[in-house]
Amino acid sequence: MTLGRVVGTAVLAAGTARAVRTAYRIARNSRLEHVPSPAPPTVTERVSVLMPARNEAHRIGPPIRSLVAQTGCEDLEILVLDDNSTDGTSDVIREAAGGDPCVRILTGKPLPEGWRGKPHACAQLAAAATGSVLVFVDADVEFEPHAMASAVTLLREKYLDYLSPFPRQIVGSFGERLMQPVNGWVRLSVVDMRHAEDSHEPGSLLANGQFIVVDAAAYKRSGGHEAIQDAMIDDVWLAATLKATGSRGVAVRGSGIASCRMYENFAELRDGYTRWLWVLFPNNRVLVSTCAKVIASDVLPLLAALRGSKLGMIGYAAGVTGRVISGISSRDRLVPDALFHPASSALSVGLYVDSVRRRKRDAVTWKGRAIA
Repeated sequence: MTLGRVVGTAVLAAGTARAVRTAYRIARNSRLEHVPSPAPPTVTERVSVLMPARNEAHRIGPPIRSLVAQTGCEDLEILVLDDNSTDGTSDVIREAAGGDPCVRILTGKPLPEGWRGKPHACAQLAAAATGSVLVFVDADVEFEPHAMASAVTLLREKYLDYLSPFPRQIVGSFGERLMQPVNGWVRLSVVDMRHAEDSHEPGSLLANGQFIVVDAAAYKRSGGHEAIQDAMIDDVWLAATLKATGSRGVAVRGSGIASCRMYENFAELRDGYTRWLWVLFPNNRVLVSTCAKVIASDVLPLLAALRGSKLGMIGYAAGVTGRVISGISSRDRLVPDALFHPASSALSVGLYVDSVRRRKRDAVTWKGRAIA
């Protein structure tokens, strides 16, 4: 056997072992993850829903209507900050709210030096909120009528200071179908749910800025968004700041209470991910190492299986199994999408590299603002 064949077999064995471990972790975590109740009790404390919006006129109507239709929260306020939009976002909010007194529109202040757009908008919303629970949501998320009551009930029943429900990801284009289910797969593959609420390990700091529920006192104790004013990945940094100041929290299943179509096509998806993925790679060594691990565990097994390798078939089957389990939790389309897991991983690698490349060329922008 040649040296090259020996090395190739060793890499395949290591990749397959990693794929099997990941599938096992996903299966275990899916049994341990917190799930909001479909029939929560009535919430009596004041809840503030906080939504930053910048040029969201084309899609903010349905999310606002879903918030106005919330049930089970006796004292709910909905604050929407129009962050210097130029497309009539406020007019659409008013029409969708239908005069509901719970909805209040705030006008965003100019972006100060040293701040990024979303943390600045969220800080303004938090300063205006009066609830004992703050719920940060994105302008493209639609909620089931019981969503706020379910999320707040789970927060209190589990004695948490924050939680982040991951909404169901609605997809259309083939590129979206490849990439968006990876969000749910990552949530269950990088964390150990047995002690995630109290852990400070990187995987346990996972959060989704589309839907974050936090106790107002814990938020204030952490310094809130003012403490992460220059954060590129504001949701994860907020979770890290909360835990660093003594809070307990975790990402939870949110596919039964919220849904979101983040991007309308692959071009939007590419821009959305490449604006921040570079943050994960502080140097080329980390980028190369990460890409190599993903290819070895998620792409190489299929290539080997197509050449008749039983070891490769085991690795490929493990990858697909993990995607099926995470897909059930996230309510993703399973067939045939889970079978394309190697393609999803290859696309992820491509986006990693593209994001780093764009960052080095200072070609990263979002919503009309350059990301420095």
